Amino acid sequence: MTNAYRIARRIGIDAGHRIRLHGSKCRNLHGHRYTIEAVCEAEHLAHDGEQAGMVLDFSFLKDEMMGEIDAPCDHGFIAEIADSECLAMFAPGGVSVENFIHALRESVEKDGFAATTKTTLGTKLYVIGAPPTAENLARHWFERLAPRIAERSEGRARLAKVVVWETPNCAAEWPAT
Repeated sequence: MTNAYRIARRIGIDAGHRIRLHGSKCRNLHGHRYTIEAVCEAEHLAHDGEQAGMVLDFSFLKDEMMGEIDAPCDHGFIAEIADSECLAMFAPGGVSVENFIHALRESVEKDGFAATTKTTLGTKLYVIGAPPTAENLARHWFERLAPRIAERSEGRARLAKVVVWETPNCAAEWPAT
């Protein structure tokens, strides 16, 4: 979009993950203090109402980021559905590992993710269809946020990109601009 207004909002979450097929230390369970930035743009600002003069109210953007990213992921573990060894650790007592993973797989296939706290320790578990790299998380969270941004702005704004910092020095964005 050319000649557009842009806004950005950041949130931070703490979450664990592992990159199952990584050839080095990232294959181990570990965590990050992720910083996630959502950038929205619109050719025109709202003309009236509570968002007059805005692309999107910053508090609306924060609400959506908190609901789609923070609530299911902060202080939890993010896994890929193919990581059955890791997912087995989260299977609650009284449920077979196979049934637990099957239910997660069905949710990922239907909704693009699975989120549960019905785990062995009551830990938050968020499962996606791809390895939970910064690149894949940026795309996943973009896809989760984009329709919410359009709705909250009454179709005026669009999500331009999501940037995920895994560390203060390493970031990935979707889509790349």
